[in-house]
Amino acid sequence: MLTSTRPLISDQDADTLVAALGRRTLMGASVAAGGLLMTPLPGMAATAAAPEAEITVDQARTAPIPIILPNFGGGLGAQIAEVLTNDLTNTGLFKVIPGGAGSGSPDFAAAKSLGARALVTGSVTGSGSVRVEMRLWDVLTSQQIQGTAYTTTSANWRRIAHIVGDVIYERMLGEKGYFDTRIAFISRSGARAHQATRLAIMDQDGANSRMLTAGKWLTLTPRFSPVKDQVAFMSYANNRPRVYLFDLGSGRQQILGEFAGISFAPRFAPDGRSVVLSVTRNGGSDLFVVDLGSGSRRQITSSGAIDTSPCYSPDGSQIVFNSDRGGSPQLYIMSASGGGARRISYGHGTYGSPVWSPRGDLIAFTRIANGSFSLGVMNPDGTGERIMTEGFTVESPSFCPNGRVLAYCRQSRAGAGGAGFASSIGMVDITGFNDRALHTPGQASDPAWSPLNG
Repeated sequence: MLTSTRPLISDQDADTLVAALGRRTLMGASVAAGGLLMTPLPGMAATAAAPEAEITVDQARTAPIPIILPNFGGGLGAQIAEVLTNDLTNTGLFKVIPGGAGSGSPDFAAAKSLGARALVTGSVTGSGSVRVEMRLWDVLTSQQIQGTAYTTTSANWRRIAHIVGDVIYERMLGEKGYFDTRIAFISRSGARAHQATRLAIMDQDGANSRMLTAGKWLTLTPRFSPVKDQVAFMSYANNRPRVYLFDLGSGRQQILGEFAGISFAPRFAPDGRSVVLSVTRNGGSDLFVVDLGSGSRRQITSSGAIDTSPCYSPDGSQIVFNSDRGGSPQLYIMSASGGGARRISYGHGTYGSPVWSPRGDLIAFTRIANGSFSLGVMNPDGTGERIMTEGFTVESPSFCPNGRVLAYCRQSRAGAGGAGFASSIGMVDITGFNDRALHTPGQASDPAWSPLNG
């Protein structure tokens, strides 16, 4: 079984996190129970429901989709509209036109004169318990594409905005959105040479940031579970570096396996039943799989080299990892059961931090060459390598759930005494399009994207 240890935060502090950090699945329950109820709205003005809009992501990159958004009635509605506007705008795929009608049948002629391709109507009613109605319309066909009402507590207003954004993203582009997600990260504070690091979590847009650990010990590399409300991470607690599991429902953690050496670089299997990690042994490190139910562990590499940074393919059949078994750090792929490793990176420099896209079509990586860092993607067979962004340090890539965007860490060069050092989280489309900084409270690193509704 997994071994419990003294919490990295107090039991009292852990208890205060329970309500705020529970897994955020849609419950279809009463508002009093904290749920979020979704109700379909029928079409208006005797129009039939329109088919999916035939716009691809590639088309939207070239010409962002003009869409009219209302203020949903002012007050809380205006706040929802602001978050929704930011979600859509930050993708680089939508051009938001403010000022549409709040409710009722839209003026399609006016919308066409503004060049809009789609428009949203809606309203917000209530105070403690709120009802948010939204309708998405195709301007060219004058038809309703989507109509949904959301009923919940007013405290969930930001989440409603993200959910509405996901609906618009999916109906307009034919892919799942990713706005209703969170990012685990490492919050950094203090002087460069003595920074306090804390496990933290926030919404994908940087809002609702919360610290989960106290900052007493060095903390690194958080990873979300794909199925449970858990985060795996590495901590130097009690001056012994090991991997821990943090339960977001209870705020407590446990050691992930007792190893003689240092354990680090955890990554969940796609089914969430096990974690693959790296363990130091005899001057190198090998990969082990730890079963979360039984606590049993199984060694899957024994190369005598440094094998680290493992990541499963979405179907769980393969693992990509970093190894210096060939003389320098490169990327390798092998069966998830171990054995048959084959090298896939052959560009100039050394490679690390591989992560498989949720789509299975790409592997993101960091590359160091000529003293600088690059972040790129390649096909799983090593072909098609593309660099998306570069800098003094760019590392720790993490895909959003639909595989279209990567979060990563960007750090600047430190001068004398650490002056000028900065660590922040960036986001970039997998094509290298729309590279931007994410606003976080203070300095941050090691981003890890949650699954949908995570």
